[in-house]
Amino acid sequence: MKIAFVGKGGSGKTTLSALFCRHLAALGRPVLAIDADINQHLGVALGLDDDTTPPPMGEHIDAIKDYLRGDNPRIPSTSVMVKTTPPGSGSRLLSVTGHNPLWARFGVDVAGVTLLATGAFTEDDLGVACFHSKLGSVELLLNHLLDTAGEYVVVDMTAGADAFASGLFTRFDHTFLVCEPTRKGVAVHRQYREYAADFDVTLSVLGNKVTDVEDVAFLRREIGEDLLVCFTQSAPVRAMEQGRPFDIGNLEPENLAALAEIQHAVDVTVRDWDRFVTQMHDIHLRNAVAWANDATGMDLTTQIDPDFRATPGLLPPARTARENAVAGTV
Repeated sequence: MKIAFVGKGGSGKTTLSALFCRHLAALGRPVLAIDADINQHLGVALGLDDDTTPPPMGEHIDAIKDYLRGDNPRIPSTSVMVKTTPPGSGSRLLSVTGHNPLWARFGVDVAGVTLLATGAFTEDDLGVACFHSKLGSVELLLNHLLDTAGEYVVVDMTAGADAFASGLFTRFDHTFLVCEPTRKGVAVHRQYREYAADFDVTLSVLGNKVTDVEDVAFLRREIGEDLLVCFTQSAPVRAMEQGRPFDIGNLEPENLAALAEIQHAVDVTVRDWDRFVTQMHDIHLRNAVAWANDATGMDLTTQIDPDFRATPGLLPPARTARENAVAGTV
């Protein structure tokens, strides 16, 4: 399952993303986590030192494109491959647990979680680039990633409804919106629900920083059936955010139960492969017409391979470390 955590800035989505990853890893589940927020804090929330960060994928997007295009005849070079370019015959596909040069170069293992990151918005980007240029690396990976049963891909997204500025919001099987019991928090839910209505987005709301029954009642009244669970204020989480040792078993019973409820909601979600591919193609067509054809000087609608369907059965057998070395790295 591909899972997104979204929400208003400061709502706690990075913290809940990390807690859910820790919960899954403690159960021995394969987890690929991607920090796609403009504020890159997922690694620290997972337990990395402040000075340890994954290599920034957003600064090497051409190398990522070159690897993923493989020998797809519809993509003659990386210069005509954009963030929405879908896989086709000859493209390289990725698995969550398999060895590949991208994971080897950009992935960092954090207590059983493979962490990738777009990289932060830097001073060099000011006035020159937008963060969505870095998010293109995530969209490409998700389009070429074939997660299978029992595997989890968890993405910590940008704040608010900013995810709708790209096709990323359609790349997930289940989206969790983290919401504080405030008017501003529920306003983001209304906005997200409105934007998502025409795209069959499976959306659940996670109440966070709840202190009493009045907070819960407020969220239920304002959000309705979208509200899945609520997380209470947590002393162990505060200790973790202050840099003190933390283990997922330190959480309060009610918060551990909430994580289990999220996992259940994910596990009963049904993957719709046809919707995933159809929306991938639709988003690519929109981008081609809106800007990409002019930017590349090529009709990028021809990059869509109508007879190609990316399914787990297309994944090649896992290569050994020696075979990867012979094949070369990105």
